[in-house]
Amino acid sequence: MRAGELAAVRGRLEEFASEVFAPLVRRDWLEKGQLYLRGLLLDGRRKSMQPMAERLGVDHQRLQQFMTSSTWPVEDVRARLAWRAVRAVRPEVWVVDDTGFPKDGTASPGVARQYSGTLGKVGNCQIGVSVHAASDTASCPLSWRLFLPESWDGPEMAARRKACRIPDTEYHRPKWELALEMLDELAGAGLRPAALVADTGYGANAGFRHGLEDRGLAYVLQVKGEMTAHGEDAEPHRPAYGGLGPRPLPRYRTRPVSLREHVMAAGRDRGGTLTWRKGSKAAMSSHFVLLRVRLAGRRPKPAADGTIPLSWLIAQWPEGHDEPATYWVSNLPADIPARDLVRLAKSRWRIEHDYRELKTALGLDHFEGRSFTGWHRHVTLVTAAHLFLTEQRRTPKAPARA
Repeated sequence: MRAGELAAVRGRLEEFASEVFAPLVRRDWLEKGQLYLRGLLLDGRRKSMQPMAERLGVDHQRLQQFMTSSTWPVEDVRARLAWRAVRAVRPEVWVVDDTGFPKDGTASPGVARQYSGTLGKVGNCQIGVSVHAASDTASCPLSWRLFLPESWDGPEMAARRKACRIPDTEYHRPKWELALEMLDELAGAGLRPAALVADTGYGANAGFRHGLEDRGLAYVLQVKGEMTAHGEDAEPHRPAYGGLGPRPLPRYRTRPVSLREHVMAAGRDRGGTLTWRKGSKAAMSSHFVLLRVRLAGRRPKPAADGTIPLSWLIAQWPEGHDEPATYWVSNLPADIPARDLVRLAKSRWRIEHDYRELKTALGLDHFEGRSFTGWHRHVTLVTAAHLFLTEQRRTPKAPARA
């Protein structure tokens, strides 16, 4: 926002900040939180602390102390933001994803040479995992975690970890585990998704799928065509039981085959054209084949009787393609309409909208601090700025300056 635009909404911004920063019980914390929020919203090429302080006309040490050495509770602010975001967005789904934060040096917490979808290659960067609330017309992050690569564990990293103030309780965990941790934190605050979507980085992981099922969460997850499954009509072989010892679990007689093979065997004619979103110029449609399968893989999760429950297999098979292009699996009920399944599978597009605005307008990846806590505080305050802009739009799809 330009200075004049920010001044015009200052009353609404102060009211917004008073609610989301209510856990900041000290007056100076509240004032610095509002100041940082104004700095993120004010036009400027860089949204790191020193450039923001110059535009705000304050000493950057005030912002630095607030972000790195004060003890304000970022978790409580994050919970308030999540509740307000859910009220504003009215999400149909939550989206799990991750994004890269390119870095030049090696001093920032979690920085390493690793693959980043942002870069489209392996590069020197941090990776942030996030959970977002999304509808067709609005979306906003709910929580963040900084991913720590395995290279940050071990006694040889003690000095770097101490310099970055990484707690002893934080260590390398897969991104999908960080996502489950955030879902548990949000559930503890009373928030649960109607359904959850994610790309193959999460959907292809059996541990993540089982974790969602253990939590009673519905999902529509993108997966790879190489994932294996039994057919809908596959029946397990039940070994004879002589009444001694535990009853042996049944095993499926048939060999599981890839999702691709299931769809190819069914044929393209098994499906039809479905529309998942009506755009401003043309409806977004494609050809889909939907089947019921029993997911196998190396770690299938049978029911108590040894049978594998049925799941949805959704395959997008565009015109002119010899085989499907994209696959999803879902544990949603058998009677859900096909159009709704496809619409949910395709709802992950909002995440790219969020990342683009968070980075290009609000400085999500501009933080130059070197503390683990400072990184989480920065992304939380950027989320606050994003939510404020979302609430200010007359229509959620309308672009807003930042």
